[in-house]
Amino acid sequence: MSYCVSPGCKRQQNTATVRFCLNCGSQILLKDRYRALKPIGQGGFGKTFLALDEHIPSKPNCVIKQLFFTGEDTSTFNKVVLLFRQEAVRLDELGQHPQIPELLAHFEQDRQLYLVQEFIEGQTLADELREKGVYSEEQIWQLLRDLLPILDYIHAHRVIHRDMKPANIIRRKSDRKLILIDFGVAKLFTDTTLQHTGTIVGSPDYMAPEQHRGKVFPASDLYSLGATCIHLLTGVRPLEMFDIINDEWTWRRHLLHGNRVSDRLGQFLDKLLANSLKERYQNAIDVIKDIAAQASPALLASSTTPTGLVSPTPSAYNAQTVLTKPPKNHKFGSEVGVDYRKLRDLLAAGKWKEADRETWVVMCQAVGKSPSAYIFSIDIEKLPCQDLWTINALWVKYSKGHFGFSVQNKIYQEVDKEYASFCDRIGWPTHVPTIADSAFKFNLKAPQGHLPSRIWAGGQQWWRHAGSMAARLEGCDIS
Repeated sequence: MSYCVSPGCKRQQNTATVRFCLNCGSQILLKDRYRALKPIGQGGFGKTFLALDEHIPSKPNCVIKQLFFTGEDTSTFNKVVLLFRQEAVRLDELGQHPQIPELLAHFEQDRQLYLVQEFIEGQTLADELREKGVYSEEQIWQLLRDLLPILDYIHAHRVIHRDMKPANIIRRKSDRKLILIDFGVAKLFTDTTLQHTGTIVGSPDYMAPEQHRGKVFPASDLYSLGATCIHLLTGVRPLEMFDIINDEWTWRRHLLHGNRVSDRLGQFLDKLLANSLKERYQNAIDVIKDIAAQASPALLASSTTPTGLVSPTPSAYNAQTVLTKPPKNHKFGSEVGVDYRKLRDLLAAGKWKEADRETWVVMCQAVGKSPSAYIFSIDIEKLPCQDLWTINALWVKYSKGHFGFSVQNKIYQEVDKEYASFCDRIGWPTHVPTIADSAFKFNLKAPQGHLPSRIWAGGQQWWRHAGSMAARLEGCDIS
C-alpha cells in the first residue's frame, strides 16, 4: 500500500504503485523517491511515516517526518519550523554515532517540511514497558551502560536532547542496543545560550525543573534519564511520584513487591533527579566515573567519548579498547618529527574520511616519502615504532576501539591471515576500486576494523600490506 501524506486528504490509503493520490491528486512519491506506507507516530511538532526508498534496488525502509502544525499563531509556527530545521542539522552532525539514526534527506515539498532518516527496527521502551512490565535493577544498570555514553557524545557536540523519555528510545532488534531518537527539540548550547531563557519544550513528566522555566543544561538530560529510569522501574508516571508538599521523590514507595532496588542504584537515581542543579550530576562522564568507581567497570569500559580537542594522553584510554595502555617503550609523539595534531583533531571531531586521508599523509612523512605517495611493504618495515603506535592509538581512542591498525590485525589473525576472509570481516572489497575511497564507509556504522582504509597501499602485490602491517605491529609490540 501507499499512503498520501497531504494533510487535507480524506482518503489517504492508495495502491502500492500509484504516483499520485487517487483521492486528492497529490504526489505520492516525495522528491520522486520516498513512498510513505503508513503513519507510525504523531507528536506536537510532526507526523512520522514508515516509507520506502525507491531509488535503491532493495527498496529499504526509512522514516519520513513531516512538519505538522494546526495552530494559527504565526510566531509559534515560525518557532516550530525553526526547531524542525534544527533537527536536520542535529541529525546530520550526530548521525555518525551508531546509536543515533542517520539523516538521509531534508527538503520542502508543497509547502511542507520533511526529514527522511534511517529506519530503526525495534520497540520503544514505552512499548516494551507495556508488553513486558517493569524493569529490574539489572535492566536499569544495562540501560545506563547504553545511554550514558550517548549523552556524553551529544553533549560533547554541544547538543542537549531536551526530550529523553521511554518513547524516544528504541531497542534495536538486530543487536538489542538502545537508539536515541527524535532530536526535534534538541538545543545547541553555548556559554551564552545556557544563560538565556528560551522556548519551553519537552515532555512534562520527564522535564527538569529548569526546563519548565525555559532553560536547559546538559544536566537537564540527566534528569530526564533519571525520570525515565524510575518510570521503567515502577510503571508509574514520574510526576505522580513527586511529593510537592515535602519537595521529595517517593518513587521507592511505588516499586512492585519483589522488585528490589539497591541503595547504590537508589543513590545514583536520586542524584540524577535532584531538583537543584548544584546537587545534580553535571555531565554524563561524572555519572560514568562514579558508577565505575563503585565496582561497575563494564560501564566505564563502554563509555569514554572524546569531549574536546585536547592533547591525548595514555590515561585517556578506556578499558574496552584493543590497546588498553601504552607499552612501556611507547609514548605519544614521533621519532622523526611528524606532527600528529591534525590527525588527532580530525579524529576527535569524528571526521573519519579526512582522518583517513591524513593518516596516509603522516605515514608518508614517517617513512620519508612525499605526501600521498604509495606505501609498499618495504616502507611499512621502516615505520618508526613510536609513530606507528601514535597513529594506531589515536584511531583506537577516538573510535572507542572500533577502528585502528591493531583492531585490524586482531581480525587478520582470527581469520588465519587469509586476505579474502579478512576483507569480508571488515567490509573491504578484494579488488582495487576505480576511485580510491569509493568502497569505504566513513562512519561508526562501518564494520569493526574498517578504518583506516588501505588507500595508501601500493605495489604489484598490494594485498600483502595486511601481512606486512601485522609483522610491523608485532615487531613494535603493539597489540
